[in-house]
Amino acid sequence: MKNQKSNFPKFLLLWGGELLSAVGSGLTSFGLGVYVFQQTGSAGSMAIVTLLAFLPTLLLSVPAGVLADRCDRRLLMMLGDGCSALGILYILLCMLRGDAALWQICIGVFVSSTFSALLEPSYRATVTDLLTKEEYSKASGMVSLAGSARYLISPILAGALLAVSDIKLLLILDICTFFPTVFAAAFVRKKIAAKTSEEKESFGKSLRQGWSTIAGNRGILILVVVSSIMTCFMGSFQILAQPLILDFADSATLGIGETICACGMLVSGLFLGVRGIKRGYVKMLSISLFLAGLTMVGFGTWENIYPICVFGFLFFATLPFANNCLDYLTRTNISNELQGRAWGVIGFLSQIGYVVAYAGAGAAADGIAAGLHIGVGRGAAAVVIIAGIFLAVTALLLYPIKSVRALEESSCSKN
Repeated sequence: MKNQKSNFPKFLLLWGGELLSAVGSGLTSFGLGVYVFQQTGSAGSMAIVTLLAFLPTLLLSVPAGVLADRCDRRLLMMLGDGCSALGILYILLCMLRGDAALWQICIGVFVSSTFSALLEPSYRATVTDLLTKEEYSKASGMVSLAGSARYLISPILAGALLAVSDIKLLLILDICTFFPTVFAAAFVRKKIAAKTSEEKESFGKSLRQGWSTIAGNRGILILVVVSSIMTCFMGSFQILAQPLILDFADSATLGIGETICACGMLVSGLFLGVRGIKRGYVKMLSISLFLAGLTMVGFGTWENIYPICVFGFLFFATLPFANNCLDYLTRTNISNELQGRAWGVIGFLSQIGYVVAYAGAGAAADGIAAGLHIGVGRGAAAVVIIAGIFLAVTALLLYPIKSVRALEESSCSKN
């Protein structure tokens, strides 16, 4: 137990590398969003880029989870982070030769995302390797905080840099952030021995075990299904927030607005990193998701940056609480040796909602705008409001489910 607790500094080093990587990815994401919208004026085009950046992560999450249990997790993290820079480098080279076409940007983000898909299951499983059960909740808050850096730090930094330079500088900075991430993973790999399986299972058997681990627990299966529904609604918000604001404001205002909104995640992430959640995980999950839905409605109601920032701040403030509860309820009900393949399957199923949102939300916003003869931003706002209503209803339906509440009782009985 003492040795496990002593690994928290190593987790902090790994977390610091992921924090830098998140900032760099956020710079690229913001810059490409502004660039594509300025070139096309279409929310659908922005959604296509986001979809192709996300799709490899979804499709490869299951095999990446199996690899996380069969191979050196830290080595997979190094390969995933290091090689994902190749896609960004391709986009940069295209821009150095002139304006990058939409298809070139799509290829670049697809390649980068393909390598990044190796990272997530290995990263989550490594957190389990390094930490004790008592540290999971606190670590989850910090992981959520690192993820929020792409929304908190990157937008305002990108907006300021775009005022004095162009998107090529953002891409260069993103490429540079991959190196400290790889070095951090290499250091942890050197200090923590790789976990190898004595029994060499077939790849198919490992996949089936990941699915059986989830399907065998009705509460976890329901959480995964609900997570997929939630990601669809939240994905609609995430993909449409930029065209909603860019329709009446410039990129600098967008950057400031996104950073202010993401401060909500910073506040919640810091709170959870220090205090964590002690009990009432299912109740907290339902409340946070219900409030997230209401704030989405408020976000889309006004075409004014001030109420948008207020409701955006509140929306992001709810997310770490929801993610923390989902993470804890799932992690504490899956055995350690199955963590990698289970998280891979969970990631695949729960994120299907993002594919639906990215594929349909942008087109829906463009369609509403054209049909009602309004701006693309107002069309995006209508979609966000509808998604928020459905998210709030989903949260209300989640709390009474007995098998989900049993997950918390099972976690408490193991303490």
